[in-house]
Amino acid sequence: MKRYLLYLTLPLLSLLTGHAQSNVVDQVVWVVGAEPILLSDVEDARIEMEARGQYTDDPYCSIPEQIAIQKLYIHQAELDSVDVSESACIQWANEQVNGAVQQLGSKENVELMYHRSISQLREMFKEFARIEQKVQGVRQNLTKDIKVTPAEVREYYRHMNPDSIPMIPAQVEVQIITSQPKVARAEVERVEGKLKDIARRINAGETTFATQARLWSQDPGSAMNGGECGFMKRNQFVEEFSNVAFALTDPKKVSKIVKTEYGYHIIQLIEKKGDMANVRHILIKPEVSDSAFAACSARLDSIADDIRAGKFSFEEAALRLSDDKDTRANQGLMYMKDEYGHPASSRFEMKNLPQDIALAVDTMKVGDISRAFRYTNEKGQELVAVVRLKNRLEAHRATPVEDFQVLNDIVYSERAQEKVNKWIDEKIKNTYVRVSPDWRGCKFQHEGWIR
Repeated sequence: MKRYLLYLTLPLLSLLTGHAQSNVVDQVVWVVGAEPILLSDVEDARIEMEARGQYTDDPYCSIPEQIAIQKLYIHQAELDSVDVSESACIQWANEQVNGAVQQLGSKENVELMYHRSISQLREMFKEFARIEQKVQGVRQNLTKDIKVTPAEVREYYRHMNPDSIPMIPAQVEVQIITSQPKVARAEVERVEGKLKDIARRINAGETTFATQARLWSQDPGSAMNGGECGFMKRNQFVEEFSNVAFALTDPKKVSKIVKTEYGYHIIQLIEKKGDMANVRHILIKPEVSDSAFAACSARLDSIADDIRAGKFSFEEAALRLSDDKDTRANQGLMYMKDEYGHPASSRFEMKNLPQDIALAVDTMKVGDISRAFRYTNEKGQELVAVVRLKNRLEAHRATPVEDFQVLNDIVYSERAQEKVNKWIDEKIKNTYVRVSPDWRGCKFQHEGWIR
């Protein structure tokens, strides 16, 4: 969900119902299509923006225009049948609630600040996420055919003002070999026994799945929501999970225990719609002993010593010996992923590396191999790793040779924004818009609002 705000950066309180922060007498200040924009919408947005340290020269001009543009996006999303991932909305909402609790110190403080219960706040965040997914979907549909050639990037660079050429911060390329410690059979039996007992109590009607998920599930994205994942397609789950989840037919029954790379699950069907299903699950992760981690560390340190001795290369070791499925085929080279989960770039700013890896790499020289260390990957798995610093690039002005993708993205973004702006201008012309007389004396980003 961090990727949503591609165009609009309005605070969420201005986009949703329930204007908790505003004490003004409400009135309709704009109408876009059949949708009103209220004075309280604008006031809530202004208050929220200022609370975040975000200011604009004339909020009573810029904010209603941004809300109006968003309403154009939402209307188009309905016409385009833009898909919304309910599971992503739930995950993002939970992350926002958890972050607010951490920042303010308690759930009570969060409820006091937002004048909403935690459950109401979570629903509000979910609605905000749905809106932003629709905005993103429309933009993607509008810009999907834009292509940029290398020749166009070079020509763009040739005409750039030297002072406008972006600075590229210091970056590193890192190779990794990981080893996943083995879980003791007794620990697996403990986890399976716990899940079997939970399932037995649910099936017997002694408790509910949602209650047990809140108590026991170790999936931070769904536990607070009673284990509910939201409507998802089969390919949005890992295979082992989806095979069982989509085979369920009775919402009153609990599935068998399912083992995935994340741990052990039990699943309950909520509802099916076409090729999508909404399920609850409880995830319990087996605990790994210190001795298992020590064994992995010893193994990886031995591999690193053999590489340093020239017995084989880091690339060969990564391909044959690493447990990391994402990097094995890339000779151990780590990649940042784009919004679709595809490899995007092997160059990391230090702040974008996992913290444990950044600490290991910080003082290394190019070609150095670290000692084994423990780290937690993006899936929440605790592993042991050794890393090699493949390359270090100092901060510099972008060049077509070293930073082609950065420049390509700039050209693409400019063309995409031009196309989106043209679409907005056309949409305004074909949409009923009424702006109250007192709100017309503005210099808007787009023309055509006032008729």
